Amino acid sequence: MSGFVSFVSAGPGDPELLTLKAVARLRAADVVLYDDLAAGAILDHARKGATLVSVGKRAGQPSARQEHVSRLLVDYAATGAGVVRLKSGDAGVFSRLEEEVEAVRAAGIGYEIVPGVTAACAAGAATGIPLTRRHTARRVQFITGADANGELPEDLYWAALADPHAMTAVYMGKRTFPKLAAKLIAQGLSPDTPALLAESVGQINQRLVRTTIQKLAEQLAAENVTATAVILYGALAADHSV
Repeated sequence: MSGFVSFVSAGPGDPELLTLKAVARLRAADVVLYDDLAAGAILDHARKGATLVSVGKRAGQPSARQEHVSRLLVDYAATGAGVVRLKSGDAGVFSRLEEEVEAVRAAGIGYEIVPGVTAACAAGAATGIPLTRRHTARRVQFITGADANGELPEDLYWAALADPHAMTAVYMGKRTFPKLAAKLIAQGLSPDTPALLAESVGQINQRLVRTTIQKLAEQLAAENVTATAVILYGALAADHSV
């Protein structure tokens, strides 16, 4: 007897940003495996009696191993359960979705992916700015600021990242942003390029800081990095006119 796995996007933390489809899957699930950032009020939508399992991963903190999470998905679904894998942000953006999809595929278990609001879009909305505008920000690019070892990836496409006409969103990049900013400036991007630090977007402790890439690099090099954040930089990151 085989169950089914729904990879559900929880959004950035505000339960009002859940999609109707996400809520429906939570209400129907027998088991919910959830990230730390997808907990709290979002789990209030899970049906009474459902099994709730925390499998969150935080940089620098004790975390569930990816192999263990994938194994749990397969084991629960193999009992015939309807399983929701609740992922923060959008499940398809820097969430290690591919490993979990491969695990359920290999086990012959059916699955679906329910998209949602990713942190970069939520950060733009929270500050009242678009991520694109004709002639000013003609392209949006999402990158990770950390490789598998937590370091700044060395194989990033630096010319594209230093494009002054792009809006760039950096995920998991608070710790490595000073090094990233130095490389961007060396590539010719102005140190005064606007930047936005958006911490805990959509949550009660949300913090939004408008600055420049140079000043943000100096700030992050000096402070203790704890809260999760997305960093936006580009011409619109400090735009108050829209």
